[in-house]
Amino acid sequence: MRPSGRKTDEMRAVSIETGVNRHAEGSCLIRVGDTQVLCTASLEERVPPFMRGSGLGWVTAEYGMLPRATNTRMRREAKAGLTGRTQEIQRLIGRSLRAGVDRVALGERQITVDCDVIQADGGTRCAAITGGWVALRLAVNRLMKAGAVLSDPLSAPVSAVSCGIYAGQPVLDLDYPEDSEAGVDGNFVMTGERLIEVQMSAEGATFTREQLALLLDLASQGNAALAEAQRAAVA
Repeated sequence: MRPSGRKTDEMRAVSIETGVNRHAEGSCLIRVGDTQVLCTASLEERVPPFMRGSGLGWVTAEYGMLPRATNTRMRREAKAGLTGRTQEIQRLIGRSLRAGVDRVALGERQITVDCDVIQADGGTRCAAITGGWVALRLAVNRLMKAGAVLSDPLSAPVSAVSCGIYAGQPVLDLDYPEDSEAGVDGNFVMTGERLIEVQMSAEGATFTREQLALLLDLASQGNAALAEAQRAAVA
């Protein structure tokens, strides 16, 4: 039995509210259960120095957690400095989003996606990727409406979901109580039926090929549901 009472293949409730920041070119607040992440996309008509003159666009990301996003207060990273965990997560978000972008079609400009965790209950990086794509989609929509790009640089939605082995069973979309006790924990980033990145680790027990196959099936199911929510949010 899962602590939440959910079935093994049941996700938490997902909602995506767009247009929550009046200044950003694209924004949304994504809620996955009790996890809440504010995602904004900012457009700049420039690229990093190493890309100047390449004709390619660039998508990057930054990630952070508010001090009381968790059950005890954390020091602000602006004061304490970025942790290795934060750097790893924001690189993951950037890589994931870029995998779904035609950088030639985007043109020589940069979009920065900021993901700020308001409340954490497991799966913050997955929620950030999923909501980050919605913010990115809205920013690209603005470019297309203005005629700044000739063809759509985004194809299928990019989303991410966690899966793991909890109490000996493969489960979809781990919340914090499950994540903190899971024998195996993984994050699956996908676009359509194609994998972008898989992060898997044995937290308390090793796992078999058969168990990995079951987790991949759960991830495909979960990401398909998230893609539907993303499309509905930007429709």
